[in-house]
Amino acid sequence: MGSAEEDYNFVFKVVLIGESGVGKTNLLSRFTRNEFNHDSRTTIGVEFSTRTVVVGDAVVKAQIWDTAGLERYRAITSAYYRGAVGALVVFDITKHQTYDVVDRWLKELYDHAEASIVVMLVGNKTDLAQAREVPMEEAKMFADNNGLLFVETSALDSTNVEQAFETILKEIFHKVQKQKQRSSQSNAVSLASESPQSTAVAQTEKRPCCVAL
Repeated sequence: MGSAEEDYNFVFKVVLIGESGVGKTNLLSRFTRNEFNHDSRTTIGVEFSTRTVVVGDAVVKAQIWDTAGLERYRAITSAYYRGAVGALVVFDITKHQTYDVVDRWLKELYDHAEASIVVMLVGNKTDLAQAREVPMEEAKMFADNNGLLFVETSALDSTNVEQAFETILKEIFHKVQKQKQRSSQSNAVSLASESPQSTAVAQTEKRPCCVAL
């Protein structure tokens, strides 16, 4: 977590969803802390970590939320999705059943999140390529047909983890810039002049920063 004096232009809330055991928590820890826990266990509750990155000419505070076990209850509360401007739908390339339910996760996401949310399909655990059950071409075609970004990653060896998060943050940023051109409403975006505390509150209580009005 950054200090109260940390400077940034935007706060982007991104949620991680998908079946238990696909590696969401390790993707989060690899991106935000460059850590991987071989003994990572399912945790009840919601957790999030932040990382500040430069996107274009702006400083973005990425607030990454992890379901951390709530998927076992099927229905994740709408509060988890509230204010999210991006989502990573994660599956395990070595377990086809985790890919088979991507449609269900997308339906839940679109039922609770803003229609303009940026969504990326992530096939994780490429370090276990010898055990692959989901062909990359199949997943990429699904993503293309559904208007999703797509990448394959390995939280274990860091493959494409930075690329995944940076790509979705850039796409969100581009939506923000387009909206700023369309609207001059002061509450459409979270500006650096706000304090981190007020910005975080605005992210949950007001409309998200990149939703088309």
